[in-house]
Amino acid sequence: MLLNYLLASKSDKEVMIMKLKQLESSMRSGRKLFRLGNLVHAMVAARRTTQLPDLVPRLCLTASNFSRVLYFICDTVLWVKSVGLISDINKQKWRNWATKCYYYSLLMNLTRNLYEISWRMEQEAQKEKAKQQNPSRCDEQDKELIFVGTVGLQPFLLLLYHTLRKHPPLLLDTMKNLCDLSSPLDQLGIYKTNPGVIGFCGLLSSIMGILTVASPHMKLKY
Repeated sequence: MLLNYLLASKSDKEVMIMKLKQLESSMRSGRKLFRLGNLVHAMVAARRTTQLPDLVPRLCLTASNFSRVLYFICDTVLWVKSVGLISDINKQKWRNWATKCYYYSLLMNLTRNLYEISWRMEQEAQKEKAKQQNPSRCDEQDKELIFVGTVGLQPFLLLLYHTLRKHPPLLLDTMKNLCDLSSPLDQLGIYKTNPGVIGFCGLLSSIMGILTVASPHMKLKY
């Protein structure tokens, strides 16, 4: 999608653009088939997250996984339509339902991210407050947060920066969810962009997803 957008203005690349569109269509159909296993995974994940001790992550992640189950069901119906197994299916209606389910799932994930960021920042602020009361225990890096107890945008951003730097999986998961959000926002007409932005965000999301597979410690745990 990103390459299509970048090459669209070049008149001598029409053949390449056509091939890229065919490749995109084939990959989309194949991806829907591979997602059949994700339906089971989302159901198992939804059952697992109902047992989390913390209320907010439990509600957010359970709602997110339940939305993903509905999304994969809609996506499977669209795949059945695309391969011609059942023709009497309103493709636009099911696509809209799938997009909404995906959108709600991402919103729940981001709510969980914001909750955990807030909780981590509160913990960090308490640590820095304790260090301020005992300056002899502060090192050079900690002195950067010496004004964490003051009110203002700069102390908040500094605290946010130090919090996310100490918790890379949380940063990676938040950024991935934000990147994934661009597609449903555009499809639902909430915030229209263009295929270039959606393709670029999708590329970033894929890279971050690969990082969590290559380095499991970078994946945000429940």
